[in-house]
Amino acid sequence: MRWIFLILAFIIQSAVLAQDSLTIVSYNVENLFDYEHDTLKNDSSFLPEGMHHWIYHRYQTKLDRIAQVIVNISGWESAALVGLCEVENARCLRDLCYRLKRFHYKYVHYESSDERGIDVALLYDSTKVKVLDSKPLCVPLEDDATRDILYAEALVEGKDTLHTMVCHLPSILGGAGATDWKRMAAKQVIQQHVDSILHVHPNAKIVVMGDMNSDAKDDLSGMSNMMKDLKRVGKGTHKHQGMWSCLDQFYVSNILRNSTRVWVFAPEWLLEEDRKYLDFQPKRTYVGYRYHGGYSDHLPIVLRIGNNAL
Repeated sequence: MRWIFLILAFIIQSAVLAQDSLTIVSYNVENLFDYEHDTLKNDSSFLPEGMHHWIYHRYQTKLDRIAQVIVNISGWESAALVGLCEVENARCLRDLCYRLKRFHYKYVHYESSDERGIDVALLYDSTKVKVLDSKPLCVPLEDDATRDILYAEALVEGKDTLHTMVCHLPSILGGAGATDWKRMAAKQVIQQHVDSILHVHPNAKIVVMGDMNSDAKDDLSGMSNMMKDLKRVGKGTHKHQGMWSCLDQFYVSNILRNSTRVWVFAPEWLLEEDRKYLDFQPKRTYVGYRYHGGYSDHLPIVLRIGNNAL
């Protein structure tokens, strides 16, 4: 009987630990499109007659896969906040929240001027988080368009205010050197908003998350990049031509630096064998234009903040 008591003790201890912390997830879900045409967006390849033959069943499977990931990260207690990249519209978010209804998720989302029509969004557990304010932060690019940065100010567990920004910075398509200026422009927008918050509240709790499309580095004043030490958090979140990189990142304001831990969520079922470059790689939805039925070409990252910091 002793082993039964040990298991019960572990379960109780795990539940208590979960309640003593706040969990935040950031996940690039790779092309979460619905299957109907939006005349204002370039979504033609993700339609039933498009190159990806994106049909109702594949859309539903994609939602199931993303929900599976979020549920498995959450465990006993739901993640209070989930930042998402590459979401087409509010319908996708409503359908995803329906699958996660036991967690009471609501969402914050704004349509951006991105040419492909993909945006960032924020899910929040409405039993733990009250959104006080939110807005899109436009990234000005001359003769180009990209995703807005989503800002939300929220009251967490009725105790403290948390400022969050969800980002999907311009891609490196065309070469990192040729597109650095675009990401720098986005980082300037983030920095300006961080500065304005810290100017009014020097001890403000701020979390910046998302796909930064660059190596992890400390390049925001007043913020610490929690993903710099890959040995501590895992190999990375994205694999290209055999090379892992940590494109998905968390920054926290310095007051949170010593009260948080981060990791890459990489269970075996999110990975598959990389036959060309060896080792493993994320199990994605498509390989080229061939439907593969996986999850995403990115792995999610998790940030846990001790409740003593909030």
